Amino acid sequence: MTFLSEADIEQALLGELAALGYQTTTEAEAGPDGRAPERDAFTDVLLHARLHAAIDRLNPDLPADARAEAMRQVVATVAPSLIEENRRLHGLITEGIKVEYYGEDDTLRGGRVRLIDFDQPEHNDWLAIGQFTVIEAGHNRRADVVLFINGLPLVVVELKSPSSEQATLQTAYQQFQTYKAEIPSLFRTNAALVISDGQMARIGSLTANAERFMR
Repeated sequence: MTFLSEADIEQALLGELAALGYQTTTEAEAGPDGRAPERDAFTDVLLHARLHAAIDRLNPDLPADARAEAMRQVVATVAPSLIEENRRLHGLITEGIKVEYYGEDDTLRGGRVRLIDFDQPEHNDWLAIGQFTVIEAGHNRRADVVLFINGLPLVVVELKSPSSEQATLQTAYQQFQTYKAEIPSLFRTNAALVISDGQMARIGSLTANAERFMR
C-alpha cells in the first residue's frame, strides 16, 4: 500500500475544492504573518475584509450605516454559550440581518442585510485555507482545512492518515471536541464538520455525536 500522509490528503482536498471554484491557499500565505494575509491576528476567525466587501456587494441599496450595523452584529459575540451563539448566527446567515435606517426623506425604514446570496451562488466569495491557525485563551490550534463563504468560516475539515493505526475517524471526531472547547470562536458560524482518513469521510453538525456523523 502506498504511504498516504495527512499532507497528501489535504493537498488532494484543496485540489478538489479548487476544481469546484474555490480560491485555495494555506496559512503560510494567508496567515497574519504570511505573504498575503487575510486577517490581522491569529485570534481573528472571521475574514473581515472579505465579509465587509460581501456585505457591500450584496446590499447596494442599503445605506452604509445599515451595512455597518450588520457587520457589528456578526462580529460581536452575544450569546453566553457556543451552541446559542451558533444558533443566533445561523439565523442571521440564513434569514438576513434586520436593520433600521433613515431614508432620504428622513423616515425610519426597515430592511435586511444579506450575508450570503443563496439564489446566485456565483455572487459569493469562496475560499479554502489549509492549516488555519487559531489562538484563543492561551490555546494554539491548527485546523486542517477551513472553508469560508464571504469571509465566514462555515465548514471545518479534520483529516487523518489511513497509514496510521492511531489516526482514525474517531480520533478526528475527538479532535473536534477539543477544538470546540479550546477555540470555540472558530465555530460561531459553523454549518458543518467533516472528518476523513482519505478513504472514508463523514459529515456532521456542531452538536452531533460520533454516531450521527454520516457518509
